[in-house]
Amino acid sequence: MRSLPLGPQDREVSVVGFGGMHLSLTDRPAEADAVRVLHAGFEAGMTLVDTADAYCLEAGETGHNERLIAQALREWGGGSDRVLVATKGGIVRSGGRWDRDGRPAHLRAACHASLRALGVEQIDLYQLHAPDPAVPFAESIGALAELRQAGKIRRVGLSNVSVAQIRQAEAIVPVTAVQNRLNPFFREALTDGVVEYCGTQGIGFLAYSPTGGGRLTRKLPGHPVLQQLAGRLGCSPHAVCLAWVLAQGPSVLVIPSARSITHAVDSAGAAAVHLDVAQLAAISSASFDRS
Repeated sequence: MRSLPLGPQDREVSVVGFGGMHLSLTDRPAEADAVRVLHAGFEAGMTLVDTADAYCLEAGETGHNERLIAQALREWGGGSDRVLVATKGGIVRSGGRWDRDGRPAHLRAACHASLRALGVEQIDLYQLHAPDPAVPFAESIGALAELRQAGKIRRVGLSNVSVAQIRQAEAIVPVTAVQNRLNPFFREALTDGVVEYCGTQGIGFLAYSPTGGGRLTRKLPGHPVLQQLAGRLGCSPHAVCLAWVLAQGPSVLVIPSARSITHAVDSAGAAAVHLDVAQLAAISSASFDRS
């Protein structure tokens, strides 16, 4: 599969990675089935997998997705060192909610718990899941810088951030990757300049929810523009959508989630889908209903 450097002069990873979230939330597959889905993604060429301690149903099973991914890598015969694992801290599932906690003490504890869940001595990429409005941003980033200095994490990433916050973080610690939402339904990462900034700085931009997520993802097969292009290119509308996202910047990667082997393999195939200028423009100018 086509690959890109994750960050400035950094290790290359597949442009389509595996987003682990939906293997641990509502309607998740059985554990053995989830492992097989991950293995299918790895076999299809995915060398980046994204997870988080908060990818679980409630606080009592924090780290569920990390443990699942660690199991899949242990049991895969393709060489786990070929796959870069990115995880996140800074969100807690209190009562099943998605609450932010960017306190340095929490981030330190969360990172150590993620190390245990993943079964590693150093995390490849550790990302602040989201800024906490109750905690000064610099304090949260300072905790990640300390963890990096201590050798607990190799690379620092950010998620759900603005250009101003990326710049603020860069003044404290090198930033390897930024993970924000980007899909045809929601394009704020383009309009607010985050994708452009990451491209100019060589920072990997990890597009989450690249097909919209949930009910929006289910709209894609019937979208007239995507449907027509998929028929012409011999791929799925989902793959066309992923190819559009990948074309939005020189450092853009996508991390779609999957609950089935078919979906994982289809997503991987998007790396080989080429959209010409006219096709990209057709998608960009099309209407995508969020209702």
